[in-house]
Amino acid sequence: MKNLWAPWRMRYILGPKPGGGCVFCLPRSREDDRERLVVHRAGTCFAMLNRYPYAAGHLMVIPYRHVADIGGLSVAEAHELMDVVRLSCRALETFCHPHGMNVGMNLGEAAGAGVGAHLHMHVVPRWNGDSNFIAVLDDIRVVPEALEETWDRLTPIFRELAGQAGRSGEQC
Repeated sequence: MKNLWAPWRMRYILGPKPGGGCVFCLPRSREDDRERLVVHRAGTCFAMLNRYPYAAGHLMVIPYRHVADIGGLSVAEAHELMDVVRLSCRALETFCHPHGMNVGMNLGEAAGAGVGAHLHMHVVPRWNGDSNFIAVLDDIRVVPEALEETWDRLTPIFRELAGQAGRSGEQC
């Protein structure tokens, strides 16, 4: 018998869905960042929690501009994308002390991109032994905290680290 409880998922299952548009094309307003799980906004891209995480703290870094191919990014967008990936790694190290990270992107649906039309980079914290038996036996992932609670705890870390970088003259 298998019993897995994730009561926070029901709000998403029953809640309103974006109407046919790209789930990553966001307004630049910060009003609904918590609802959309956006933890950091930069000039040309943003970081958000993955709504379907592979691990607790799984982030995506996404350009605001709707572009599918990495070659379609401007030099400024490509640089800032990597700056925000670096910031995301630092924030996750502070937040959850992983033993390592997976960082990468799947370009196109054939490569495994769930949203192939809008380029995004994944930043996934990893721990020794985190690919435990439950994922191997039944393709199940256990995420120990509701995404909104993770947002509440992670967003201030991004603000602090981004502020420190700004004071030191670094990007992001």
